[in-house]
Amino acid sequence: MSAIRKRSIAKIDNEYVQQREIAGIAETRKRKLLFRRLAVFTAFAAAITYLMISMFVSQTSVLAQKQAEKDKLDRQLEDLQKREEILKEEVVRLNDDDYIAKLARRDYFLSEDNEIIFNLPKDEKEKKSE
Repeated sequence: MSAIRKRSIAKIDNEYVQQREIAGIAETRKRKLLFRRLAVFTAFAAAITYLMISMFVSQTSVLAQKQAEKDKLDRQLEDLQKREEILKEEVVRLNDDDYIAKLARRDYFLSEDNEIIFNLPKDEKEKKSE
């Protein structure tokens, strides 16, 4: 135990040692400030990154919804355009007196004088084509 004794070492007290201690304290203070600045910068960068990613995800989901809605509306537009063509053809046919007479006979069972109308059952093929 005698070998493990505390030795009291005298400190050299001159101007150079004092300058080195002051420089060491200043260096430690600078290092602490640097770590603090880096921590604040990292937190700020993380917050900005989080905001950008969340905005990207939300905009992507909104864009996907809008695209699905656009596709649905495009299909609906095609259907309406087909229907419009059919109706235009129907308007042209309705301007024909023979076609109107045929419709009146078929749908409303109207007949000319001394004419008898017979309704025959339709075949399955004819039902599918209508």
